[in-house]
Amino acid sequence: MEFVPTSTIITIVAFVVLYLGLNKYAFGPLFGVMEKRRQLVLEQMNTAEASRKQAEQAMSEQKAALDEARQEAYGIIEQARKTSVKQADEIVQSAKNEAARLKDDAVKDIESEKNKAIAALRSEVGGISVKIASKIIEKQVDEKSQEQLVNQYLKEVGSK
Repeated sequence: MEFVPTSTIITIVAFVVLYLGLNKYAFGPLFGVMEKRRQLVLEQMNTAEASRKQAEQAMSEQKAALDEARQEAYGIIEQARKTSVKQADEIVQSAKNEAARLKDDAVKDIESEKNKAIAALRSEVGGISVKIASKIIEKQVDEKSQEQLVNQYLKEVGSK
C-alpha cells in the first residue's frame, strides 16, 4: 500500500465538508430537537411536581376541613346532650313543683273538710245539748238519771 498524500488530503477535506454539512443540516437540528425534548421533559417533570404539591396541599386542606367538621359535629352532639339533660332536669323540677302544689291543695282540701266536719259536729252537739237540756228540764231527775243521760249523750257523740 502506498501512501498518497492527495487522497489523504481529499479524504480529510471531504470529511470536514461532510462534518460541517452534517453539523449544519443534521446535527444542529437533531441536537435542537433533542434540546427541545429535554426542555419538554423537564417542564413535564416540573408540572408533575407542582401538581403533586397541589394535590398534597388540597388533600391536607380537605383533611383539615374534615377534622373541623368532625369537631363541629362533636360540639353539636355535646350541646344537644347538654340541652336534653337540662330539659330533663327542668321537666323533673316542674313535676316536683306540680306534685308539691297538688299535695298542698290536697292538704288544704283535707283541712277544709275537717273544719266543715268539726262545724257540723258542733252544730249536732249543740242540737243534742239542747235536747238533753230540754229532757232534763222536762224531767226533774235525780243525779243518777242525769248521769245516765250524760253517758248516753257521750255514747251518741262518740258513735257519730
